[in-house]
Amino acid sequence: MKLLNLVALVAIAQSASAHYIWTTLVAGGTQSTAAVRQPINNSPVTSVTSNDIRCNTSPGAATATADVAPGATVGFGLDNTLYHQGPAAIYLGKAPSTAASWDGSGSSWFKIAEWGATFNPFKFTDEGASQLTTTIPASTPPGEYLLRIEQIGLHVAGAPQWYISCAQIKVTGSGGGNPPKVSIPGYVQASDPGLTVNIYNPVPTSYTVPGPSVWHG
Repeated sequence: MKLLNLVALVAIAQSASAHYIWTTLVAGGTQSTAAVRQPINNSPVTSVTSNDIRCNTSPGAATATADVAPGATVGFGLDNTLYHQGPAAIYLGKAPSTAASWDGSGSSWFKIAEWGATFNPFKFTDEGASQLTTTIPASTPPGEYLLRIEQIGLHVAGAPQWYISCAQIKVTGSGGGNPPKVSIPGYVQASDPGLTVNIYNPVPTSYTVPGPSVWHG
């Protein structure tokens, strides 16, 4: 018990120095910082009901939109490594017109990847990563999208921290998929067990990443 409490206290003490920013879009064989709506600092978003949960707090405007083909690798690179234990996910949000002109509002988002936990010992699979990538589902409809990444720090029980970035992409091809869509905020509730869990005591024996199911297309 004392050891578990000590671990929790150390995690809290480290929280101020272990923040990070998703700065770089990975798209196919290229990388871009210009296509990312850069966060103004490395402070996390702490309210799941705030509009900041979409693409962070007042991020800078992206100056590019990257072309990506279905089946291509997409993701984000970090300016650090993932110190805070917690899950991660990547979403696509289809813009009504151009990605550059869209604020992310409306029921237009769907999840295309997630990183959860393993057990014995309990550990989040994204721990220590400096980049997370997945692929654009093959049947993703063409058009402009916001690609959104979130990593949720659960190191302070009952006070989750979201590390978020959005990038502007244009999906090519002729995919005809119709994934179920959610709004952000609204895609997860503050009472979700994946957010309220104490990851230190008792040590979890199961874990479900918050939000909708992954659409594989």
